[in-house]
Formats: sequence, C-alpha cells, structure tokens
Amino acid sequence: MQEQEDKSEELRSREPVRIGAIGELLVEFVAAEKNTRHLQPTDYRGPFPSGAPGIFIDQAARAGASTIFAGAVGDDPFGTVIRERLSSAGVDGRLIRTMSGIPTGSAFVAYNNDGSRDFVFNIAHSAAARLPEAEECLAALEAFGVEVFHVSGSALADPAMRRVTLAICRALALHGTAISLDPNIRSELLIESGYVDAVRELMALASFVLPSETDAEFLFLGQDFPAYAGRLLAEGKQAVVLKRGEKGCIGAARGGEMIVLPAHPVEIVDPTGAGDCFCATFVTLFAGGRSLSDALAYANAAGALAVGKLGPMEGNSSLAEIQALLESG
Repeated sequence: MQEQEDKSEELRSREPVRIGAIGELLVEFVAAEKNTRHLQPTDYRGPFPSGAPGIFIDQAARAGASTIFAGAVGDDPFGTVIRERLSSAGVDGRLIRTMSGIPTGSAFVAYNNDGSRDFVFNIAHSAAARLPEAEECLAALEAFGVEVFHVSGSALADPAMRRVTLAICRALALHGTAISLDPNIRSELLIESGYVDAVRELMALASFVLPSETDAEFLFLGQDFPAYAGRLLAEGKQAVVLKRGEKGCIGAARGGEMIVLPAHPVEIVDPTGAGDCFCATFVTLFAGGRSLSDALAYANAAGALAVGKLGPMEGNSSLAEIQALLESG
C-alpha cells in the first residue's frame, strides 16, 4: 500500500501531460430491456454523455492530464449535458463548437443476452460531424501546448470528419506531437470509402497504438501480439497495447519489455466506454513518465471500474479510485 501511495504522490508532483482529442460528441440512451434490438417499445435511460473520443478525454482529465477537445454539439439541452460534463472534469472546451439549428449527436444502445449490442447512431446529420476546421484546431492546439493527440477510429467514418482529423494529425506528427490511436474498427463502416485507409495511415503516424482484439484480428490478420507489436515498435512506436476485455491486456514498449495482466473480476453492468477509459489512463500515465507496468496496471483497473456503472462515462474514475481498486486486489 505504501508503495502505491508513494507512486501516486510522485505522479501528482509532475507537470501534467497535455493531451488533445477530436471527434464525435454524443448523448446516449440505453434500453432498459435486453434483446429488444430497438424493434419494440421499451424504456430508455439517458441522456448520458458519450462518444468514444469524449469518453477518452473525460477520463484523461480525471487521470491527471491537462486536456483539450475539438468537437461540436447542438444548441440544445443535450449539448449542455455534454459541455457541463467535460467542463466538470477540467477539459478545455475552446474547440467545442455549439451549432445553432442542428441537433446534438445521439446514440441508442440495446444489449442482448449474449453480450452483443445494437446501436442506432445519429452522427452524420447532427452537430457531432461538424468539427472545427483543421487550421483553427492547429492554432489552438499549438497555443495549448499539446503533447499527445488522440484519435478514435469512430471519428473516421464521416468524410468531413476524416478530412479534418487526418489534416490535423499529419501536421502534428510532422512537428513531433505524439499521436495516439485506438483503431476502434466498426464492421458496419468497412464499406465506407477511405475509412480503412485512414485507420492505416493514422497507425503509421501513431506513437501509441491501442487496438482491441477485434481491431487486431482485422488489422494484423494471422499475427500474434509479439509479432505485430515487435514490428510496430521497430518502426518507432513508443508503446503497443492490446485490450482483451475480460481477459485483461498485453502491453509492449521500446526496449523489448512486454507485460501481460489479467482482468479484475468485476460485475459488468455496462461495457460501453471501458476501452476508451483504458486508453486514456494508459496514455496519460505512460506519456507522463510512468513505467509500462504502472501505466498498464492503472489502465487495466480503470477499464474494470468503467464497466461497473450504467452509462458510457459514468464509470470514469480518478487516480485515487483506481488506486483503491489496485490496493484491494
């Protein structure tokens, strides 16, 4: 316990790493009953603030990073819900646009007994897809002093969002900013022209590559973790981490270090957002100077805490809450 307390105090004494992110901001509604597939009347709980990159940046802020986000919401109560949530975590919202006459993006999720989920998204025809232009983002990110810029593959489906995101990442990478990528491959988007190419381009630019098992099966067909992680690290990545859900995680960093951690045994209430919490915690701590083993342990615990509450951001956690889980184990 004393060792964990010493590590937590050491982290607090360091200058916070400056992390930015871009993408869709949504409100989410969760079906009260399972197996409805949105095809029959049921109650829905919400609005919960959501959107993969939004979940990421909220968690990064709670884990101690200095954060900024680029996105858009509507001039409506749902937009207010999102803005207030990110503001309460300390996220700099200067690049979050408020769009008049266009609704805030939304997602409806229904769970099934087999663990699968059915989503209905409103992104392309909502404020979520109206990102600030690249030039505006780059100017604000430079003024903010961003050190790491995170992208979720979910922000690459819409052509306009993809154009802005790629332009920003190309410029930032050229000037030495570390890019963090959660591929977040979605099967329904594979038919979108340019989507997969964009994911692969960002993976080439990235310093942190953070796939799930589903992502890895698609991107690294037939390769095991040591094979593709070794190749990516040889290309100059700082770290490669595989999120394995209920099986835990595997991480590798420069120098050949590789660590495997089991998952924490917790009751799963709502798995949405757990991977984003994991990524945010890992990147915040590793980019902030913590060891691979420490960053993975905290990220693994953050993912476990995330699944324990209904709502994609409701399980986001502070370092103190993560530390408490680690000490209890």
